[in-house]
Amino acid sequence: MNEITVPKIMKSKNISKITVVTAYDYTMARLVDQCNIDIILVGDSLGMVTLGYADTLPVDMRDMLHHTKAVVRGTSNALVVADMPFMSYQTSVGKAVFNAGRFLKEAGAGAVKVEGGSVILPQIESMVQTGIPVMGHLGLNPQQIAVMGGYKVQGRGKAGDLLLSQALELEKAGCFSIVLEAVPPSLAEKITSRLRIPTIGIGAGPHCDGQVLVINDILGITEGFRPKFVKTYANLATEIKKAVSSYSAEVRDSVFPGPDHCYKD
Repeated sequence: MNEITVPKIMKSKNISKITVVTAYDYTMARLVDQCNIDIILVGDSLGMVTLGYADTLPVDMRDMLHHTKAVVRGTSNALVVADMPFMSYQTSVGKAVFNAGRFLKEAGAGAVKVEGGSVILPQIESMVQTGIPVMGHLGLNPQQIAVMGGYKVQGRGKAGDLLLSQALELEKAGCFSIVLEAVPPSLAEKITSRLRIPTIGIGAGPHCDGQVLVINDILGITEGFRPKFVKTYANLATEIKKAVSSYSAEVRDSVFPGPDHCYKD
């Protein structure tokens, strides 16, 4: 078992901020795991970041299990939480429990994450009763993007009361924490203060119990559109292109491989 566990995450509320990074492969997980990170989330955002899809909807169980296994192999400290992909838990309680169990039994994850509120409470309750720790996700739900009409801020005005009530329902159902995505900071603060379990913010302001960002965004690898809530801590896209271009030039100019990169006769 990894050093960081679900009970430790729950006990962190009001004591220390929880650090969460979304990563998708062994190499990155191994590096992130050495950086005082509490949770590595294997997000279904791998559909866009790693697989090149337009959104998360095409991602399936095979994709998520494959990448979760890789992350688990690179992790010994952080708690690994796996996103359950679209249609892997929504259709029935039995299917939800079975698929969630695969992430723990086959992939070695420590918990799963699901998106949604009241409609999936029976699934969450059954997962938890089975012994599967569940992280909730409210606000902007990428798996419901077709209904929401795009990546828009959620919970403004009276809609905030609904999100608060759903958060309380998720807590009662047994979630050990809840991700709040793209909601006004004042609402995130209100929800955080009402819950006994930690909140993890992404585009939800500074008042949550923790924060999550995608490792590719932190490192400046992903080019193109960048959400307002993303802070980039490095510009590795430029460095990667510079390094690969140098390699290409040296090969074409017969500079690489040189004597230092060859075996002796």
